[in-house]
Amino acid sequence: MLKKLLIRGILLLVGAIALLVTVGLGWRAWEQHRLGEAMSIRTPSGINEGWYVRIGGVQQWITIRGQNRENPAILLLHGGPGAPVSALPGHFLPWERDFTVVQWDQRGAGKSYSPNRAAPSIELMVHDALEVTEYARSRLHRSKIILVGHSWGSVLGVHVVKARPDLFAAWVGTGQIVNMQRNEVVAYAGVLAKARARGDKAGVDALEKSGPPPYRQIRQMGIERRWAMQYEPGLRYGPTGPRGLLVELLTSPNYSLKDIGNYFRGVIAGDDFFGQTMEGPMMRVDLPALGTGFSIPFFIVEGAEDDVTPASLAQAYFDEITAPRKAFLLIPDAGHMALLTKSDLFLKFLLTNVRSLAL
Repeated sequence: MLKKLLIRGILLLVGAIALLVTVGLGWRAWEQHRLGEAMSIRTPSGINEGWYVRIGGVQQWITIRGQNRENPAILLLHGGPGAPVSALPGHFLPWERDFTVVQWDQRGAGKSYSPNRAAPSIELMVHDALEVTEYARSRLHRSKIILVGHSWGSVLGVHVVKARPDLFAAWVGTGQIVNMQRNEVVAYAGVLAKARARGDKAGVDALEKSGPPPYRQIRQMGIERRWAMQYEPGLRYGPTGPRGLLVELLTSPNYSLKDIGNYFRGVIAGDDFFGQTMEGPMMRVDLPALGTGFSIPFFIVEGAEDDVTPASLAQAYFDEITAPRKAFLLIPDAGHMALLTKSDLFLKFLLTNVRSLAL
């Protein structure tokens, strides 16, 4: 009798799991279909492409989308390294009315992930970015495009526009990194102050136990980032928070379950740019050392509550910049992910200040 009950229990459990998996896959398919319909581009002059292009000798995923291919083009450099936002296409649908948006899953990230990855190199990524730029210019028949870079992408982007300013109509940085060592000092102090102000004993204890910069292990930076994200406005429970991210990945029309796994593998692999003992190339980043003069218009959009790449450092960097035209937007009630959580205000800034430069 006991044996029969045990077998029956196991069968019920297996059946329940099978039902949950079936329902989950059905929900995923429906949500992918719904978002796919919303993303449909039916205008005669529209463009909707997504495929692999050989960049730097390896296959890398590029999408080009817009309601009118004659609109100014934006190349978006994602952050991480290793965290593409092409997997979150719904956020950029409003942008596609006035811009042609080029998204690139960088080498080792998202749909471009490969276990056979190159050693972390900013120079290699700059070469890749320039190849992608040339591809986009050729594909869209544009002489110049707008370059937007978020977080790690803001480091990559400044290197790129310094190397080839002739390819770009303007630079727009967000979550702008300036000097990585200084960044960590200010970020740690900011998030610890917030933890204390909130009376968050768990946060204070974790941060104090980890200790302030200079960090000796990457896990220390990870602890600061965890609490920075915890306190960021609109992120913890919003559509781009840790819970919402998985939902968005699961429902992204262009991302298979394998791609989702590779997305997280790419994020983990991106830690190589920092190094387990914090001696990687990212920790040597000092953008002012590249020079503060730019021959193209220069813009920064920052979340006022950014405790990953503090806005105060971006503002100080911006104040030293000389460029034909420049502007700085500080978005209240937004943090490091303002590109996504305040994408409407970001778009308004682009339309007011940047779009006309690429016509």
